[in-house]
Amino acid sequence: MATGEGTVRLRPPRNAPARRAVGWWRVRCLLLTAAPVAVLGVLGALVTPARPWLLVPAAVLAAVGLSVAVLLPLWWFRTHRWEVTDEAVYVRTGVFLREWRIAPMSRIQTVDTVRGPLEQLFGLATVTVTTASAKGAVKIEGLGHETAADLAERLTRITQDTPGDAT
Repeated sequence: MATGEGTVRLRPPRNAPARRAVGWWRVRCLLLTAAPVAVLGVLGALVTPARPWLLVPAAVLAAVGLSVAVLLPLWWFRTHRWEVTDEAVYVRTGVFLREWRIAPMSRIQTVDTVRGPLEQLFGLATVTVTTASAKGAVKIEGLGHETAADLAERLTRITQDTPGDAT
């Protein structure tokens, strides 16, 4: 990565989320769509006097939500990347607005692994790397839970061996 006198040339991170993350993202999209569709559908069917015109936006929202759930997770899978080296944690995310987050090992304060209910269902986990940055933590989502545990252990080991004050 080093290219000469003090300059560092970054390459795109190489690791993709687990393939199961596509299903996890799809379910999240569908759940976010289901609540408003259900509310509009129930109101359209039950409110007196009958409000069938509420069923039209429910159907449109359901169609849009289904389209998003089918297409967007595939796109996220193609664009989300992460990598850990002895010097830093790299994460690239975003579909329309691309974001690169780089956390030098000397700045890492904590490493957390989170497995929400849906992540557990899909065998996934999220590794959160907290630094002294005002921008916030670096999150690596959609990892297989074994990969996440190994990564958290590796990051903990590397940061213990890295000189610096993590502030």
